[in-house]
Amino acid sequence: MASASASYSFTISVLFLLFLHLSCFTNNLNAEHSNANSHNRHHRHQHTQNPPLNPRLHMAFLGLQAWKHVIYSDPKNFTANWVGPSVCNYTGVYCAPSPDDPKVTVVAGIDLNFADIAGFLPNEIGLLSDLALLHLSNNRFCGILPMSLTNLTLLYELDLSNNRFVGPFPLVVLSLPMLNYLDLRYNEFEGPLPPQLFNKTFDAIFLNNNRFSSSIPPNLGKNSASVLVFANNKFGGCLPESIVNFADTLEELVLINTSLSGCLPQQVGFLYKLRVLDVSFNSIVGPIPYSLAGLSHLEQLNLGHNMMSGIVPMGVCELPNLANFTFSYNFFCEEEGICQNLTSKRIVFDDRRNCLPEKPLQRSQKECSAKLEHPVDCSELCCVAGSNASSAGSVAVPPAAIPAAMPVSAPLLAPSYP
Repeated sequence: MASASASYSFTISVLFLLFLHLSCFTNNLNAEHSNANSHNRHHRHQHTQNPPLNPRLHMAFLGLQAWKHVIYSDPKNFTANWVGPSVCNYTGVYCAPSPDDPKVTVVAGIDLNFADIAGFLPNEIGLLSDLALLHLSNNRFCGILPMSLTNLTLLYELDLSNNRFVGPFPLVVLSLPMLNYLDLRYNEFEGPLPPQLFNKTFDAIFLNNNRFSSSIPPNLGKNSASVLVFANNKFGGCLPESIVNFADTLEELVLINTSLSGCLPQQVGFLYKLRVLDVSFNSIVGPIPYSLAGLSHLEQLNLGHNMMSGIVPMGVCELPNLANFTFSYNFFCEEEGICQNLTSKRIVFDDRRNCLPEKPLQRSQKECSAKLEHPVDCSELCCVAGSNASSAGSVAVPPAAIPAAMPVSAPLLAPSYP
């Protein structure tokens, strides 16, 4: 394909930069490293001349052959030329100089994105110990991840999105010392998230559209992630105040349809680099935190389809970079200042189905009165350990006077976030 072949040179550049980066850390895998790599996940192989076979390429050959034997469907014939020891000529396999010895060629990357392959990952995949990139997006791989992945100590990017992997969160990925980019979205993983996930130095974590449950761990460690996408899972509970530990790096926080409850903590407003905040389709209550007025880089803010109430603060509407502000399907009763005329600031907005006087398409007076007679005091609304099976973590416990949350419709389509 033209677009795929055109990306080959970029792929080689990415691998070269990765190995140049990794070579600085061969003697100390626990040292700090910078997030200087851009993510290109749609490469296609172009044949290169294979060097003389060396022991590391031989191990890769054994691993790839074992993998080929558990591939049950390959309609695009990606693995048709996975024959013989010349592994650097295999489609989707990329070779590069080893970071510890540039004179030795190794298998540095595998990219089978959009190959539509069905099969599973065998234990022998651990023989590919020189991999820096493993991209398997948009296939039909299934089963659980083998523990032999722990051998991939140089792995920098792991993209398993849009497959059929199952089981609890794959703890094996947390043992990979150099892993910087983790994409597990659109699979069938389930159960709670391990707290240690948030102590890793990942740049991006994509977990959306799985079956994860329980709550987001309350004690989030110091993390360097710039992107967190957890949408369309069943976490429940509250967004923990420890989200502030992401303040120095986090730019995108996407928690669509994750069964969140409670109030948004003021600490969200301390994520000063945030550009995207989307907590829509949850059961969040209370007011918009005034601290959000400090998010000077914020471009997209979506609070829609929750149970929030109170005032839409002018400080949020005056954010210098705000381009899209959705707060529909809540119970807001007042818009401060410029919030009443966001069109004048060329902000795309949606304020439907609230309790805003003189605005069209609002809730009925009966709906609004029932909610607004019992304002939420976030200082009294705390998160405690939950006991129901679907949300074994924290849950919001409101004062007794607060009525039960009304049901909120779930999104009909999967979100378009990357």
